Amino acid sequence: MKAIVINRFGGTDVFETAEIAKPILVPGHVLIRVKATSVNPVDTKIRKFGPPIAPKFPAVLHGDVAGIVEEVASDVRDWKSGDEVFGCVGGVIGTGGALAEWILADARLLAPKPKNLSFVEAAALPLVSITAWEGLFDKGKIQAGNKILITGGAGGVGHVAVQLARWAGARVLATASGLEKQTLASSLGAEVVSGRSIEEIRAASAKAFGNGELDFALDTGGGSGFETAIASVKRNGKAVTIDGSGSFQLGAAHSKSLDLAIVFMLLPLLYDEGREQHGKILREISRLAETGVLRPVLDPEIFSWNRIGDAHQKLEDKKTIGKIAIRID
Repeated sequence: MKAIVINRFGGTDVFETAEIAKPILVPGHVLIRVKATSVNPVDTKIRKFGPPIAPKFPAVLHGDVAGIVEEVASDVRDWKSGDEVFGCVGGVIGTGGALAEWILADARLLAPKPKNLSFVEAAALPLVSITAWEGLFDKGKIQAGNKILITGGAGGVGHVAVQLARWAGARVLATASGLEKQTLASSLGAEVVSGRSIEEIRAASAKAFGNGELDFALDTGGGSGFETAIASVKRNGKAVTIDGSGSFQLGAAHSKSLDLAIVFMLLPLLYDEGREQHGKILREISRLAETGVLRPVLDPEIFSWNRIGDAHQKLEDKKTIGKIAIRID
């Protein structure tokens, strides 16, 4: 089959077109004809830095996929040939990736593609939706009426998190830079939108909610954003980040006795633990998309997989709004 592979780690010029073996069906899995994928920051990091979670060379990257089931293992009951599905199923060590004509997928990781979404729209949702869900509900346990902060409210994870939080009845303060991104975050359900600094967040919170401290914060960027999230949360509150790499000053968290947590949604792929939960989350995401509660926001430029290097570069240059989708032509 045709695939886009890498045989070394590095810049966006490492991608190559290649002919590789088509995956062979194994128990518990289905073979999917890939129609679309999307670019996530983890894809660019694996391409640049490689181990410890990179697949072996020639490596096929990208975990998000939307496509059509072509073959089904005899022990799989939930899927049949012709089903349209989506999921985050590979692109890491021990798995194939979605930059190929076919991908072998653990059936537990999949959900029905939302009927009202195209393949490119559906492919933008899996990783970011699961991450947002785990941060808000599994780790954060947010409830209706909670006053919460979501940093990067117009980003990949952030734009989904804003919509899910509003669906859950939370009052959302989102951060975003620039008028276009701020307008988007507001249109998705953020009650108030502010700049990224703690001073701007506190001022916006006081104006909207009557005080400057929040019940919960989800940081979607890592780095100093996690410290900002910690600073915004009230005593005995919660703060969650999706990127725990780097060094953090946690004195403020200690002084307020905060619950802190990190989301790393790739764990089920890496260790084959809890894969059923990812499928369950995506089934709910599919339902919410079909009922109009949730919509993916795509960057206006949809890339063919033959321009995958350009797509990676655009994400790294931080010139995107929402998610970058890739057609597998």
